[in-house]
Amino acid sequence: MQRYLAQRLLLFIPAIFMASLLIFGIMRVLPGDVALVILGGGGVSFDDETYQSLRDQLGLNDPFHEQYGRWAWSMLKGEFGGKSLENQEPIRAIVARRFPVTLQLTLYTIVLSVMISVPLGVVAALKQDKWPDYVVRLFTIAGLAIPNFWTALMVILGLLLVFRWSPPVIYADIWEDPWTHFQIMIWPSLVLAWTFSSYLTRVTRSSMLEVLRQDYIRTAQSKGLAERVVVWRHALRNTLIPVVTVAGIYLGTMLGGAVILEAIFGLPGLGEGIVDAALNRDYLVIQSLATMLVFMMLAVNLLVDVAYVVIDPRISYRS
Repeated sequence: MQRYLAQRLLLFIPAIFMASLLIFGIMRVLPGDVALVILGGGGVSFDDETYQSLRDQLGLNDPFHEQYGRWAWSMLKGEFGGKSLENQEPIRAIVARRFPVTLQLTLYTIVLSVMISVPLGVVAALKQDKWPDYVVRLFTIAGLAIPNFWTALMVILGLLLVFRWSPPVIYADIWEDPWTHFQIMIWPSLVLAWTFSSYLTRVTRSSMLEVLRQDYIRTAQSKGLAERVVVWRHALRNTLIPVVTVAGIYLGTMLGGAVILEAIFGLPGLGEGIVDAALNRDYLVIQSLATMLVFMMLAVNLLVDVAYVVIDPRISYRS
């Protein structure tokens, strides 16, 4: 196991390097110029000398390899690429401000989704082709078919029309104002959890149906064990392996920020930060946040592999 973990950790280096190089190159190919945004943001005219002087000041006229090396070294030092090109705010401060919001939204969604999906998936499998199964399948199909942004807009509209109330528009930290934090975070978490739990419920149902057909389950049933013991002690543990896989993949995706939902509900997370940086052509912020998200997704995938061993001790990594 230790050797496998060491090999996976070593693979982080070329993976992160290639991802960072690709992201950095794409940022330089896309149209737009942060210098033009800064100079023309207020509708003020400027000459070419002023424009080139600002590009020199921002380091945008330096050779490609120098720009990449300077940015990569800043990432390695923990400065996350230096400072924003638009307003000179340290990117480390941007990450420190925005990452906890996205992380909290992700954790809330994961907890809600697991609490909903695992019981529903088990019930749907045990009641296959009966009305509980049909209800669960209808719930999951709707969750997968309806776009998140439409559900979010309908939630806000419904709250306004029915209760004459809308979620707070100013974000509040959980440690400073727990009640306001709950009011603003619960709705995007529920919207995301509907989609996420729909995936997990269908995976749980399919996996549980497969496990229930195994010989060791029939043996346990023939010994007279209660159904709840067979299901929760013997079947569920093996059912969780594909569930953990899907959850890990989706967790990495959500860490990227539910961009539209963060914008709709006014959450100052990573997704909204990337959108703001893209609108202002702030290359450093975009490539730093994107590279950080790639690293987190790789880390999540590694944690998922480790979780396999915890769930099923028969799995081992010896190669």
